[in-house]
Amino acid sequence: MLRSLTIRDFVIVDRLELEFSGGFGVLTGETGAGKSILLDALGLVLGGRGEAGMVRSGRDRADVAAEFDLAADGALAAWLAEQDLPADEGAVILRRTIDAGGRSRAWINGSAVTLAQLRTAGEWLADIHGQHAHHALLRADAQRSLVDVQAGAVPLATEVAGLHREWQRLLRLEREAAADSASSARERELLSWQLQELDQLGFEPDAWQELNAEHSRLAHAASLIEGADETLAALGEGDIAVCTILRHLDARVAALADYDPGLADVRELLAAAAIQADEALYALRRYRDRLDMDPQRLAEVEQRIATVMDAARKHRVAPEALPELTRQWRERLQTLEATADPARLAAAAATARQAFDAAAGRLSAARAPAARRLSDEITAAMQTLAMAGGRFEVALEPSEPAATGLEIVEFRVSANPGQPLRSLAKVASGGELSRIGLAIQVMASRDTAVPTLVFDEVDVGIGGRVAEIVGKLLARLGRDRQVLCVTHLPQVAACADWQWRIAKREQGGETVSEVAPLDDAARVEEIARMLGGVSITSTTRDHAAEMLGRR
Repeated sequence: MLRSLTIRDFVIVDRLELEFSGGFGVLTGETGAGKSILLDALGLVLGGRGEAGMVRSGRDRADVAAEFDLAADGALAAWLAEQDLPADEGAVILRRTIDAGGRSRAWINGSAVTLAQLRTAGEWLADIHGQHAHHALLRADAQRSLVDVQAGAVPLATEVAGLHREWQRLLRLEREAAADSASSARERELLSWQLQELDQLGFEPDAWQELNAEHSRLAHAASLIEGADETLAALGEGDIAVCTILRHLDARVAALADYDPGLADVRELLAAAAIQADEALYALRRYRDRLDMDPQRLAEVEQRIATVMDAARKHRVAPEALPELTRQWRERLQTLEATADPARLAAAAATARQAFDAAAGRLSAARAPAARRLSDEITAAMQTLAMAGGRFEVALEPSEPAATGLEIVEFRVSANPGQPLRSLAKVASGGELSRIGLAIQVMASRDTAVPTLVFDEVDVGIGGRVAEIVGKLLARLGRDRQVLCVTHLPQVAACADWQWRIAKREQGGETVSEVAPLDDAARVEEIARMLGGVSITSTTRDHAAEMLGRR
């Protein structure tokens, strides 16, 4: 569960340090007080989208950190170990910063991580349902994805999509082979001849640099020999050789250092210089022994360079680009050869189709029971959400084979008794969509292993008895995990185990948001405010106390 959230300079938040409890908690306050801002901050630290506008005006950066419980034997702990990230005993700390330029940085337990790594960790820790999440349910892809998640078939759906792509690729190659066989044959012939020519050249990727280096050495062999001999003479021949002089000076200063220790540093420098001079002498002798005038080899290298240059000019590339050109031509030739036999391609496409059909069939078999289960559960939930007699159905309509499988997934609803089932996108009103969407989100969250669930004004569009039912629904979820909810409804707030009030105030000419935990008496006042608005009477307070007493 979420233990704490620290926010600095985020939108209208100056600094907040929040400690969270388990169970079902609500965040309440006037519109615009900053309730959703807190959840935006949590979403940011979980790997959500960040932008410069999140930084409080006049500040350099926004900083958000969240601490969660960490199960030692859980999947997240195993993932942290795989990523070589520290795993503090019993806790994991996520941190995210956004500077005024929009640049983002992230950490897990103090170690810098990528945004993708932060997002992956966040997926194990919390799930945020936004106030407009129910609108996504109108999209076919969202409906299909929900069914696949409930069916535990997301990896299988990914496999089906990949098999479909491979099948379609082979079909495309088959069509291309049949349509342009003559042109392909001419291109294959040309490429084969060109590759044969370059293969005979035998030019390797690093050969051009090596060839030029050898040419430079052979062309300047006389100068290299003369310079090496001159340097050898200066270093090691006669009484005035550098090495001899340095050894003599080293011995002389060493003797003087016996009288004055202040010469010790000078003696060390001279000794080092003498050693380095000797090493240079030995290395230069070995180099000189390998030097030789070789006019024949120089001619061979020059001829090799000329041959490579001719090939490069012919194909209009730089000499060093010839190996890459060879690779590209070879890949193109392999592609053309693969498409040169329509019969073989047809057989490969048929095999790919069989593999797709088998995987898609398994996907259909997994979706069917999940669709029935969702249909029954959401229909049952509708009866308690002021939609008595309503029905919900997850329809699986057969379709042409596609990357998504062998069926179209469509959510259908009948909001009133006697009405036929029709597409959710066409018949649901705003309030009905909100209630159905909330039921779906709660059902989906019930089966997830994520320990913290966050609902941001998902109760919009409902009220009265339905709001109370929603509150009790969220409270039941809170028995097994931590549930946080931003709400304007007193019926929902009254069902919570704990409650915070978010308010705005002026500070130094700036607007800041602050959070106050509420005790029992303060909760009565806050729920009375939510019930009565500006004028709060004793009757309103009594009603608020009664609502809290019915929890």
